Amino acid sequence: MSVIKDENTLLNTIKRIDQKIDKLNDQKIIAFFESLGLTEREDIPPAADFLKWETILVVVPNRHISHELKYYKYSIARLSFVTNPNAKEIHIFDFKEWNNITRNKTQFQVRELLKNNFGGVRNHEERLN
Repeated sequence: MSVIKDENTLLNTIKRIDQKIDKLNDQKIIAFFESLGLTEREDIPPAADFLKWETILVVVPNRHISHELKYYKYSIARLSFVTNPNAKEIHIFDFKEWNNITRNKTQFQVRELLKNNFGGVRNHEERLN
């Protein structure tokens, strides 16, 4: 005998509520990206694409911006932040891609990777400008 009277009804109710929470979180993500001006940029994929990602990696160019956005890291689910001092502006990527590329890499290798990928400047001349 189970303590729960109707487990199927409970599980279905929880599932419906989780779907509503996911939709509301998607709205929070879109509002956050709009406030950063990311939805207006051509290099940022449309919302329909980045909302399919399980976790969205937000790459910020410096620690000041990272600190300023820290509150949103905790209040919006599915966002993860990385500081890339080689980036000129904020970028977004699929976190799975980040995990696949950085898996089994040392801290030095990740730093070198950030120079050319994940928002990093392609060459030294661009870094000087």
